[in-house]
Amino acid sequence: MSFIEVHALAKAYRTATGQLEVLRGVDLMVEAGEMVAIVGASGVGKSTLLHVLGGLDAIDGGTVRIGDAQIDQMSDEARVGFRNQQVGFVFQFHHLLPEFTALENVEMPLRIAARPPGERRARAESLLARVGLADRVTHRPGALSGGEQQRVAVARALVTAPVLLLADEPTGNLDEGTAADLHVLLRDMHREHGLTSIIVTHNPALAGACDRVLRLEAGKLA
Repeated sequence: MSFIEVHALAKAYRTATGQLEVLRGVDLMVEAGEMVAIVGASGVGKSTLLHVLGGLDAIDGGTVRIGDAQIDQMSDEARVGFRNQQVGFVFQFHHLLPEFTALENVEMPLRIAARPPGERRARAESLLARVGLADRVTHRPGALSGGEQQRVAVARALVTAPVLLLADEPTGNLDEGTAADLHVLLRDMHREHGLTSIIVTHNPALAGACDRVLRLEAGKLA
């Protein structure tokens, strides 16, 4: 079996003018260890698909299995546990907590999981060093560049040792040179951590660095 198997996935939202169908029978299979890019026009549902895969959103129809987890059959509480333990997220906007240092931001998922302080700190320091920020651990987000902030976000996404990395336009807010550096980092982290990765992007260079490129159009993948 493939690591990710999605069949006939449907997702709609209620709006003031009625139902908005976003995903209309999406089928997707991803092998363990693959790095897959999803491209498509703005507003076609790429982020919605990532949210479903990461257990952030419930679905209206179809089936979603990731590893041994049957996502479509989970309760809200079970999906929370799944995404906290198995999934790392990187978003276009880093969503760092401004009042905390880089180290504290990376530690946060482990703090939520009630892991021992020494373990949290060691794991966070190691990841920050790996992404090139060993000398920035005590800096708050406001004192970091955009590229550095996104590197902190990558370290935070990996601190719980997830098996699945979901990235939503991770270079969309960066200049070309900084984006290229982040492409390399994401590919390296994918390989070093044995991840299965799905990356939504408008950046052709990042998409081209992935193993496969899929396009979302009219609510379906091609």
